Amino acid sequence: MSEKKIFSGEEGSMTESTKTHSSNLHKANKAVFPGKYIQGEGLIQELPDLMKSFGKKGMILSSPTVIKTILSEHTALFEKEDIYLEKFSGECCETEIERCLSIASERKIEVLAGMGGGKVIDTAKIVADKAGIPVIIVPTIASTDAPCSGCAVIYTDDGVFESVYYQKMNPQVVLVDMQVMANAPTRFLVSGMGDALSTWFEARSCAASQSMNECGGHSTMAGLHLAKLCYDILLQYGVAAKLASENKIITAALNHVVEANTLLSGIGFESSGLATAHSVHNGLSALEETHAYFHGEKVAFGVLTGLHLTDALPEEMNTVYRFCEEIGLPTTLADIGLKACSRDKLMLAAIKACAPQEGIHHEAVAINPEKVLFAMIAADAMGRRFSTCAT
Repeated sequence: MSEKKIFSGEEGSMTESTKTHSSNLHKANKAVFPGKYIQGEGLIQELPDLMKSFGKKGMILSSPTVIKTILSEHTALFEKEDIYLEKFSGECCETEIERCLSIASERKIEVLAGMGGGKVIDTAKIVADKAGIPVIIVPTIASTDAPCSGCAVIYTDDGVFESVYYQKMNPQVVLVDMQVMANAPTRFLVSGMGDALSTWFEARSCAASQSMNECGGHSTMAGLHLAKLCYDILLQYGVAAKLASENKIITAALNHVVEANTLLSGIGFESSGLATAHSVHNGLSALEETHAYFHGEKVAFGVLTGLHLTDALPEEMNTVYRFCEEIGLPTTLADIGLKACSRDKLMLAAIKACAPQEGIHHEAVAINPEKVLFAMIAADAMGRRFSTCAT
């Protein structure tokens, strides 16, 4: 992944031999993984020992909600190990990254743990990368595939998508406590299924067009097959996992879906690539009405848009729409706050989704904003039909 970050936009200053090396790297098949993935019950209490194995001076970056509802039960344990706790401000933006980086530098932090949802996790990964220290990720919700990945999304201070930051390596440890996951609000799990739903379709598109993945190469068989396994698990266990979450119980189905949302989707998207779904999400983030909706919810609508854009088979389209309806993922524009959105305003999202750097250009079909706009409208129209039939 470091090659993609280092070489992007810098070819003008490269020697011929460096250019050749870069070209060869890009022709390679690449996959990336976290150092360790640990999923089980009661793992939060093992975090201090894990941190100490990487450095003497540790810091946990966590949201105020997580500090109050989860870490407060373990305060004595962290104080005993002299681990500093810092509150996350709420946005993964340059301002927050620089603030946390300054704290880590002043306190001479040797290992950083990010604990919470996608944005605090991404912030921790970026800060650790910039500081040159190990990072341990402790997701408290299974809402995105951010925990295992070596890339992170940076937003503006106002929450609009700005750029993707590529770290030199993936997290050293991803620690998933199923007791925490079972007690998390169900909407987060469902949103995570929306994010994970995109993994197979985007991986498939990148494979068909021979496009590069998120770590600067082409997909390995492992990446592609894990992406498909992720999709299969969602269809098989998604409904049962949602029921377990609603009842605050740990079941096999919940374990399977948490792993799919977190590990399989994380490896699958990064090692196989992104396409329409995430580009549509990035475009939708420019519309203020969507800011109250989660990443995975907007990605799910992006999946449906992608199916229409790429002329998916009716049987497959019906399967995906039914799945979204069953677990409560958005299938219409109204479901993401855009019920009264005009075509002109929706076109702004389509234009942003088609920015030159976007993964939507990994599709094997010609892409332009008008096609994307029409695909979003088509996705909404079919979603409204499914919603009507369901009621």
